[in-house]
Amino acid sequence: MKFAINMLGGLAGALILNIIHESAKKLFKEAPEIDKVGQEAIKKTSRTVGITPPTGKKLYTTTLLSDLASNTMYYSAIGKGDSQGLFWRGAGYGLTAGLGAIGLTKPLGLNDAPINKSMVSKILTVAWYTLGGIVAASAIKLLDMKNDHVVGRNN
Repeated sequence: MKFAINMLGGLAGALILNIIHESAKKLFKEAPEIDKVGQEAIKKTSRTVGITPPTGKKLYTTTLLSDLASNTMYYSAIGKGDSQGLFWRGAGYGLTAGLGAIGLTKPLGLNDAPINKSMVSKILTVAWYTLGGIVAASAIKLLDMKNDHVVGRNN
């Protein structure tokens, strides 16, 4: 049951992260465009393994689903360990992911301009990944509490 709770919590964090990214990039030009980096990664990975990369809507959809899957898996790890440090672990995982997004893009051979185009873009990237981690931790905590109540613990 804990695995399912962690995965659902991770999904909550991943969903909020992607909803914010997708909404913000339509609202203002300073917003980071992490999807462009993801699309480039999908293209390069596809070519590396000898597959023709998707294009157009298929590329966008593949990128969005890949982001959701990878962020869900990453954020689900927040649920490992004791529940005392869950919130701080969520914030730390999110902060680490955000710093990784702005700092590792170029060393990984990807164009970092869509997320490093300005200081505002960098700050928003880190803040949104951190928020995703906090949402994941909160969801895991709530699901744990609900599970404890259902199975008769802590009544």
